[in-house]
Amino acid sequence: MTRKRLSTEDFIADLARAPVPKPFAASSIALWTSAATALGVALWLSLMGLRPDLGTALSAPVTLAKTGLPALLSVSALWLAIRSAYPGKGLRLSYLLLPPAMALVLIADAAAATPVPFLTQAMVGSTAMKCLSAVLGLSLLPIAAGLTFLKNGASTNPALSGALLGLAAGAGAAAGYSLACTEDSPLFYVVWYGLAIASAGGVGSLAGSRLLRW
Repeated sequence: MTRKRLSTEDFIADLARAPVPKPFAASSIALWTSAATALGVALWLSLMGLRPDLGTALSAPVTLAKTGLPALLSVSALWLAIRSAYPGKGLRLSYLLLPPAMALVLIADAAAATPVPFLTQAMVGSTAMKCLSAVLGLSLLPIAAGLTFLKNGASTNPALSGALLGLAAGAGAAAGYSLACTEDSPLFYVVWYGLAIASAGGVGSLAGSRLLRW
C-alpha cells in the first residue's frame, strides 16, 4: 500500500492544527521552585518552630554558614538549571564549587578542634535521620514544580538539568530547615545536609532523565 504524499498546503495545514507549545519562561521556573520551597519550609517551621536562640546563633559565623552556604548553592544551582534548558549555552559547573569548598574548610577545622573520642558523636549528633528525611522530603515539591516548567525548555542533557534542579531544591530546603536545627557543628551539618542535598540531586537527575526528554 502506497502512502499518500502530502502537498505543501496540506503540510502547512497540519502544522497549523498542531498544539502550540507552551513558551519557555525562565522566570516561572525560578518563581515556582522558590515558592514551593518556601511553602514547604514554612509548613515545617509552623510545626517545629524556629530555634529559640536563632538571632544569637546566627551571629556566630559557623552557624550562619549552616544557612548561608546551602542558600548560596541553591541560587547557583537553580541558575544553572534554568540555563541548561537553553541549547548551546555553556554551563560553568565550577560555580557550584564555592559552597562545598567552604564547607570542607569548616569541617576540617571542626575536626581538628574536636577530640578524637568525640568525633563520631559530633558527626552523628541526635537528629541525623530527622535531618536527612526532612530536607529530602521538603525538596520533592520544588523538584516537581521546577520540572513542570523546565520541560518546556530544550535541555540537551535532561539528567544534568534535573540534577541541578534537585540540588537547588535540596539546598533551599536545607537552608530553611537550618532555621529550626540546633545541631551547629560543621561535623554534623556538612555531612547530613550534604547527603540530603546530594540525594535530592539524585532524585532530580532520575526524574529529569525521564521527564525532560525531547
